Amino acid sequence: MTTEKVLVVDLARRMCDCGHFQVERLPCRHVIACCANQCLNWQLYVHDVYKMTEVRKVYRFEFTPLGDPKTWPAYEGPTLVANPALRRTSKGRPKLTQYLNEMDSHDMRGPRICRLCGDQGHSRSRCPQRDGPSGAGS
Repeated sequence: MTTEKVLVVDLARRMCDCGHFQVERLPCRHVIACCANQCLNWQLYVHDVYKMTEVRKVYRFEFTPLGDPKTWPAYEGPTLVANPALRRTSKGRPKLTQYLNEMDSHDMRGPRICRLCGDQGHSRSRCPQRDGPSGAGS
């Protein structure tokens, strides 16, 4: 392998030090490399669950179609109401998730002061003098 890490593969016990072989029951890259080194067929170490014979067993029984929803019996169970606060919004800027304290309050910061004219109550982008003084004549 290209990494300098040494991993032990035990094909008889179907174990590899990386852990993927035991968990997924599929040969990891270390097992495939070991099989290639020993001229073994790596497909013998694939668990039966992943084989097509087992997949076909799922579909050997007949599935009954549900039919027209108008013919279904009326539902007599609890009514579930979705919580709109848990709904994900896909568009727009993400909502603020941090907890605000006193320093984040607009009251603590004081009134907004324009950096262009120095007046209170508006910002530079909304300044009435942004385009020039209104009474300026030539």
